[in-house]
Amino acid sequence: MHLSIRLGAALCAAVFAAHAFDDNHGWTVVAGGPDGMRYSALKQIHRGNVGQLKLAWKFETGDSFKGSEMQCNPIVVDGVLYATTPKLRVIALDAATGKEKWSFNPFEGSKSVGKQRNRGVTYWASGADKRILVAAGPHLYALDAATGKPVAGFGSGGRIDLREGLGRPASTLSVSATTPGVIYKDLLILGSIVSEDLPSAPGHIRAYDVRTGAVRWTFHTIPQPGEFGYETWPKEAYTYTGGVNAWAGLTLDAERGLVFVPTGSAAFDFYGANRVGDNLFANCLIALRAGTGERVWHFQFVKHDVWDRDLPAPPTLVRVKRDGKMVDAISQTTKTGFVWVFERETGKPLFPVQTMDVPASDVDGEVLAKQQTLPLAPAPYARQQVTEDLLTKRTPEAHAAALEKFRQVRTGGQFTPPSLQGTFVFPGFDGGAEWGGTAFDPASHLLYVNANEMAWVLRLVPRSRGVATARALYLRDCAGCHRPDLTGTPPEFPSLVKVGSRLSDQQIGALIRKGAGRMPAFAKWSDEAVAAVTSYLRSGDDPHIAQAVATVAPGMKYGMDGYNKFLDPDGYPAIAPPWGTLNAISLDTGEYAWKIPFGEVPELAAKGMKNTGSENYGGPVVTAGGLLFIGATDLDRKFHAYDKATGKLLWETELDAGGNATPAVYEANGRQFVVIAAGGGKSGAASGGAYYAFALPETGAHR
Repeated sequence: MHLSIRLGAALCAAVFAAHAFDDNHGWTVVAGGPDGMRYSALKQIHRGNVGQLKLAWKFETGDSFKGSEMQCNPIVVDGVLYATTPKLRVIALDAATGKEKWSFNPFEGSKSVGKQRNRGVTYWASGADKRILVAAGPHLYALDAATGKPVAGFGSGGRIDLREGLGRPASTLSVSATTPGVIYKDLLILGSIVSEDLPSAPGHIRAYDVRTGAVRWTFHTIPQPGEFGYETWPKEAYTYTGGVNAWAGLTLDAERGLVFVPTGSAAFDFYGANRVGDNLFANCLIALRAGTGERVWHFQFVKHDVWDRDLPAPPTLVRVKRDGKMVDAISQTTKTGFVWVFERETGKPLFPVQTMDVPASDVDGEVLAKQQTLPLAPAPYARQQVTEDLLTKRTPEAHAAALEKFRQVRTGGQFTPPSLQGTFVFPGFDGGAEWGGTAFDPASHLLYVNANEMAWVLRLVPRSRGVATARALYLRDCAGCHRPDLTGTPPEFPSLVKVGSRLSDQQIGALIRKGAGRMPAFAKWSDEAVAAVTSYLRSGDDPHIAQAVATVAPGMKYGMDGYNKFLDPDGYPAIAPPWGTLNAISLDTGEYAWKIPFGEVPELAAKGMKNTGSENYGGPVVTAGGLLFIGATDLDRKFHAYDKATGKLLWETELDAGGNATPAVYEANGRQFVVIAAGGGKSGAASGGAYYAFALPETGAHR
């Protein structure tokens, strides 16, 4: 390579890095910047001294409880770190010392605060007016950044109701936002989390005036009459279906005025007889004009999704080399295990794609798309099909049990239809890639992806139209998530065993009526039905309901029997390792620079079964110092630093709970820090509630 070419490439990378990372000393936006790169230009900590990292400070929130999580990626502005706790208090800390400055509790006065998920907050400033924006429950709050007090002029008393303005009665909807929005001028552009079974709110994208809370524009992700994509649904679908929401977060190209929106599937996730068609804009990456909400382009990854193939993370703005020229592009990871790369202004794929015929469904009423599309490069970062030779060999007994289960379940590649027999979904409902997102190194054009390799079983079950007892109603409308035996799939879908010891009848009834997160709001249940199911959950009684409760969604003949991982009798994955990987992929060539198992199961490692990989949630951060920082692993509670070029482990430490969050990198008082939330609570692991900040010893900070 000629010297001039090398210098030009280095200059280009440096310019891109400086542009993408607006504040080289702070981490002012979740993911490091609106571009979603998770990149830090700081290099005080580097390959040569990362082994000297020490705990600089630790902040205990005091808010953890059994099953709680903490997924927040903190932001740091003007020396202040803003974050959230397991109970969703918003906290402001001195970024250099971890000392608390203020705290705001959106649930002040509530007797019981259940599990809350939050991945960060948003900062906005105009002169002396500086605000923190955060969603809690159905409300979006604007807080004074200096005091934590609600801003009186924003909505009503400092908050707005996210359920309003969606074309349906607000009291019947469950709407919140676990991932913060992006700021474009004086707009906060926000996605949402909604129920994944019907009744469900539509996941429309909205832009709010940061000063007043007023809605400035709305993009209908479920098109209405006369709008693009309306013909891909039944005529009245926009009045009753839901989902198609951007729960994973958004990415902004401020220079072009484009906001990129990754959407999830339509509700109900696994059976779509009442939404025949391709269902735009479900499972899409959509480019919108940030100032107006006008669609520029879109790409649909899965047509008529019945596998819960939501886009699991915000996309990442990247620059890649094609035919000797630099191209502004955007990359998107998927649950299916593929990374896609598109030209940023047009949506043209930058790697070859293939369109293939896929099997039809044999389930009554289901009409699947005849064709689907996958990229030919890069190669998938997760295995694609459960086969007999992929089954666990951990012990002969485990293998025999896995083989017996395997022979009872339908298997195939991506897009094998759901069935009453049961169908493997692999990678599983959590991916593949998940919400932690990717990191992009502008110098090498490597994209870093941590991935899960877990198989799940999707089994459809008949859903009664009318029910007249509490248990029958529970089995129809609740057991798909919480299981027929009430045990749920914690922590995603909590156990309801002995729920009466944790919640009062009034609190249980309120949850049924209003919903929460991914739980629908059953506002149309009668008072008698709510009381009957509450009694069933509390005591196991099965009261008769005088007036049978009809299904809310006509035509929905089938539900599913729960979120079931494919496990061996000892509770370990029934497939062979790796169960989690960490990958570095060149977006110039599509080739892998390196790939390693990521995580361990401590009790198996103690028996000599090391480097199995494990489930992992939370993303990586890459730095100009040559490092890749990541926690994420569920069970071993490790926080790691790898050489970004080779994948060699350079440093690690053990946290009190799993670091299922994305780190933040910032500078305070001339010292570089790396901070991560240790909330645990995944895969049965213990919960925690602390923020850990690491730095070099002060005497060696400038070496």
